[in-house]
Amino acid sequence: MAIYKGRGVCAMNYPIGMNLGGDPSQALVHSNPDGKFTVTLSSIDLGQGMKSVSRQVAAETLGVPVADVYVDTADSDTGPQCMGSFASRGTHRVGNAVIAAAKEARAVMLEAAAEELEVNAVDLETDGLGNILVKGAPGRSITTQEACNVAQFKYGQSVSGRGIFLIPMSDVDPDTGEMTTVSCFAHMAMIVDLEVDDETGEVFNVRMNSAYEVGRALNPKLVEQQLVGGAWMGLSHALYETTEPCYPSRDHRPYSFSSYPMPGPGDLASHGISILERPAPDGPFGGKGVGEMCANPVLPAVANAIYDAVGVEMDELPMTAEKILRAIRAKAGRAGDNG
Repeated sequence: MAIYKGRGVCAMNYPIGMNLGGDPSQALVHSNPDGKFTVTLSSIDLGQGMKSVSRQVAAETLGVPVADVYVDTADSDTGPQCMGSFASRGTHRVGNAVIAAAKEARAVMLEAAAEELEVNAVDLETDGLGNILVKGAPGRSITTQEACNVAQFKYGQSVSGRGIFLIPMSDVDPDTGEMTTVSCFAHMAMIVDLEVDDETGEVFNVRMNSAYEVGRALNPKLVEQQLVGGAWMGLSHALYETTEPCYPSRDHRPYSFSSYPMPGPGDLASHGISILERPAPDGPFGGKGVGEMCANPVLPAVANAIYDAVGVEMDELPMTAEKILRAIRAKAGRAGDNG
């Protein structure tokens, strides 16, 4: 009867999106009467920060403050078509679509400003604060709100844009069927340290350390929060979430979600995170995505750490104390002793 320490490692390349039919996403951008802008999407924010990142991308492209952009995730009836929020594709696919739409709207806005300032549109620049300036002559300017208003009421132009991002279809090897199903990969590595009590099968003192390459962290704080939350969700899948915490068979009724175990604050694992940036050539401002990548590696890393600690291979989730103890006893030649 002893407590054993174990270390598990997992490294992975994670595909961003799915190149099925080009995996398209669309976005619409238009100015409002108050000079602010609305981005309309059919990609839903599930808590991963879709709205925040889309606002940032649109604001950067338009050249206006982030506070001047509103994102409406709408639905498939009122928003442009999109494949959906899955496969960690939101930042990459939707972000590119937003850039394309915002560029179109920006071009109309600058043309109107150029007419008012009597210069060429190529001689204008935005300061990110809601102003359009003549290059080399900062004293000559017009606000983005004024430019949008004269575009509509004076020149009869709609300050709006449509954008779509579509992955070029992959060539297919006629002999092997091999093809490129994604446009870019994110990467990560995780080390999990833990302890296992061979008398009870309990796992405790879990510590995680990880490094994630995410292209460019468009919103570093959101990236960090998603990595922490995702890893915690992965640990919950690995060790806790089941309606049968004490029995592997559902023959032991009753069972229901009232007995579904979830980790609490006392089970929280420490997590050291390093965020690495290697901008993606085809990503919005170099961004890729985080999404599922932050939850997936925890499960194999925990399983590897348990094996390192007590020498049993766990191939069924969750890896509860009861299952670990059965595996330990089976390894010791006491498989029939169920205590």
